[in-house]
Amino acid sequence: MSEALRLPLLHRGKVRDVYAVGDDRLLMVASDRVSAFDVVMRQPVPRKGEVLTQITAWWLDRLARREQIDHHLLAVHPDEIVRLAPELTDSRAGWSGRGMLVRRTTPLLVECVIRGYLSGSAWREYRDHGTLAGEPLPPGLQESEQLASPLFSPATKAQDGAHDENITFDAVREMVGDAQAETLRDLSLRIYGHGRETASGRDIILADTKFEFGLDAAGRLLLIDEVLTPDSSRFWPKEHYAVGRGQPSLDKQPVRDWLDALPDWNHDPPPPDLPEHVVAATTERYLDVFQRLTGVPLDEWTPPHFEPGVPSS
Repeated sequence: MSEALRLPLLHRGKVRDVYAVGDDRLLMVASDRVSAFDVVMRQPVPRKGEVLTQITAWWLDRLARREQIDHHLLAVHPDEIVRLAPELTDSRAGWSGRGMLVRRTTPLLVECVIRGYLSGSAWREYRDHGTLAGEPLPPGLQESEQLASPLFSPATKAQDGAHDENITFDAVREMVGDAQAETLRDLSLRIYGHGRETASGRDIILADTKFEFGLDAAGRLLLIDEVLTPDSSRFWPKEHYAVGRGQPSLDKQPVRDWLDALPDWNHDPPPPDLPEHVVAATTERYLDVFQRLTGVPLDEWTPPHFEPGVPSS
């Protein structure tokens, strides 16, 4: 039981805390915790949790209206959350702005990664082996180069702090069956396509992202967890993009850059203390990507309304 929210705490991740609200709903609260190199820093990044929650809500509203994507989000506006779940009224100060009331689902243990550009672990695998998740790619590609078409590059969903591992599409078929695997791939590519087009209109490159899906009590497939946030995606400012090198990212890069420059930290716990200027720069980075995407500063933002009925399918 959480002492702060007085709710059963089901899961505490690096960033999110998930609480049970009755038998069929969850309260997902995005904290201000920040991790780098799989280590959670001692210092939080103020407003990070709000940005992650509200960007997810902004995307899910667009995806439902424009792409008819079914998702788990019931409410994000604090007034609507307490209307749907009055038992959360007394704990409102602990989750307001960073909490999402969602349908409870059984998550599928597949990270649905879509890569539009060759970066990160995908670049390292290609550089060393000429493959991505074991599948060959054309020769001669460079770091950060745009792929001919976006690739579905699934991974196992890590449990208990383990690392995600890239897997083949055949492995996904074995895990969830042929039909479900194809649905996950097609939905992920469709959502990525919407995200990339939208971001491009804001002078942002959506290099890659990952999605999670779950099944509700009726067996409906729903998009769950965070969606197209700076923590689940690589957002690159178009004005700084160049092939053949790593790119500046609209996320927690100030933290990574500062840690990378340390001569005496080996990326194992305990982490060093972050200086105030690094924390402030990271907060600014998150607030900037929120405004660039939505067109509205976070302090002027009004969360969208979601219909709490059964999703169409």
